[in-house]
Amino acid sequence: MNGGSSIAVVGGGAAAVCLLDALAAATLAPGSLTVFEPSPHLWRGRPYQVDTEALTINMVPADMSVRAGDPEHFAYWLAGRDRIATSISVSDPHSGARFVARTIYGEYLENTAYSAMGRLRRNGWRVDLIGAPVTSAARCARRVMLQTKDGRARVFDYAVLCVGRGAPEDLYSLAGTEGYLGDPYPAVDRLHEIGGDDHVAILGSGLTAVDTVRYLAARGHQGSITMVSRNGVLPAVRQRQADFTVTNLTQPRMRALAAQGGTLSLAELAAMCRSELVQADCDPGRVVAEIGSMFTEKPLDRLRRQLSLVDDTDLGLRILQRAIPDTGPDVWPLLAERDKKYLLRRHHRALMSLCCPMPPASAALLLELADTGQLSVQGGLRHVVPQGSTRFTLTTADGTFTADRIVNTISPSAQRIPHAAQGLVTSLLRSRNAAVHPYGGLAIERATSRLTVAGQADPCLYALGDLAAGALFFTWGIPSLVDRARDIADAITAHRAAASLTPALLSA
Repeated sequence: MNGGSSIAVVGGGAAAVCLLDALAAATLAPGSLTVFEPSPHLWRGRPYQVDTEALTINMVPADMSVRAGDPEHFAYWLAGRDRIATSISVSDPHSGARFVARTIYGEYLENTAYSAMGRLRRNGWRVDLIGAPVTSAARCARRVMLQTKDGRARVFDYAVLCVGRGAPEDLYSLAGTEGYLGDPYPAVDRLHEIGGDDHVAILGSGLTAVDTVRYLAARGHQGSITMVSRNGVLPAVRQRQADFTVTNLTQPRMRALAAQGGTLSLAELAAMCRSELVQADCDPGRVVAEIGSMFTEKPLDRLRRQLSLVDDTDLGLRILQRAIPDTGPDVWPLLAERDKKYLLRRHHRALMSLCCPMPPASAALLLELADTGQLSVQGGLRHVVPQGSTRFTLTTADGTFTADRIVNTISPSAQRIPHAAQGLVTSLLRSRNAAVHPYGGLAIERATSRLTVAGQADPCLYALGDLAAGALFFTWGIPSLVDRARDIADAITAHRAAASLTPALLSA
């Protein structure tokens, strides 16, 4: 293994951008880097394609930097863009925060990716982009062989699977039905055919569903809009930014516990959360009540109450919203299986709602539409059945209603393996170079993101992004992708250094 490393990155979305930036900062000897991405939307993924500026990201710029250790990287890039480009940029009137258009964030991803590629090339790396999908993978001696749809096979020292999250799940088998839109992104291409007076039913009630409502409202849609899902839970409302430091629920503390072979019970985790909140002069009871009321409070009543708390002086929810994405991947492997099952069964939707909140302006828009009678939110969705060529009948726990158009925003299945990556993942499973995680996706090693089989980690195969969500609980936010990308770059660097040292030790 003399010379530089050959690294394959399967997928060219936001996760790949985080990885490229991490590799450009690593101390690896120059080698070769090959990115496989068949989509024309290179580096942007699904949510950040060229689109209307009416759709914004749901986090502030400081939380969207793809550069490890530099939370201001995106904000600095954005300030430079503002000086030379015209765009719609209005601070949220309720919180004063800036939520940038998704399409502009896509520009940032593109710019950062090509900048990282330039840094790698200047350091002696060969960097290639291949617009063909990878259909299978196999271990070849101490390397990895990837085969693409055109029949070509290439061998690499390392392969990182960054295959993305995939399109919304078609739970009601509506694909191909007239009037059904299986994915709202990019909205300007997918949603433009909706008639201005159509009754639109949006399947799902998460952030993508909120985006769909925002787009329809921006177009001046006059027809009824119904957000309908199995649970009817809307994302929480993001509160005004505040300065605070998390002291107990930290990555270093969790990683130190893992290094010592320690475990964490749910009771111990709850005690740590309580201590964190008490230390910050917060009321733990309010956070507990917020989680417990998720399925008892009406969705729009909850939304209205949360919007009124944007300036809440109690920092409890803000602390939770930072701690869970930051430390979730470190805490999750320490929990007993019974505790994991309990959290997934009882609190997963609540935690996702609280930790993936919408901007206050989005909440205000939803409430405005609801107050005029144009928007409604329903839970208990059971069936969606086409009726002829232009109507759908939807059945919920409270009855039935009809809609002219269906927009699907339902999150992908728990297995978290996108349809386009099924062949690749299946080949790894059949050759026993990967294993399915019981909570979705593939089994990986927490510290390195290496694929594992029967507890044994493969130093040549890695997964980054939602494909590892079963093992790490929280993986799809940009801060989490940045942390995992740095882990992978460090792991490859350490493995390469150890492999290069071995021949020298043997000859000595």
